[in-house]
Amino acid sequence: MGKKKGTVKKQKQLEKREEAMVEGILEGSPEGIGVVVVRLDCGCRKMAALSEEGEPASKVIMYRDNAESVCDKCKDDQGAFMRVTSQFIHWKEPEPSSEMQEKISLKVMGSSQSTTH
Repeated sequence: MGKKKGTVKKQKQLEKREEAMVEGILEGSPEGIGVVVVRLDCGCRKMAALSEEGEPASKVIMYRDNAESVCDKCKDDQGAFMRVTSQFIHWKEPEPSSEMQEKISLKVMGSSQSTTH
């Protein structure tokens, strides 16, 4: 199968298994304009929808591919920041302006957002 066509631009690509989760989060969050995706060193993921103001528009969802629950490390520390391997925002189409994206990214992930550019 070929890769799904889409905008790669400055954002990191969603992995196939993350796509359904992101779509489900956006579907359940009508005010959401994007989803923060945080990948942890253990293989678990944390995701949440964001509003135009950069505020949470959904609950934080933690999951692990092909597992009934997250790993024991995540159960203990809720996916500690020091174990983050990458983080980015997957924007809903139509994407907000680059200025708005930058403002929201800075608010949500701070200045150490090396994986968003």
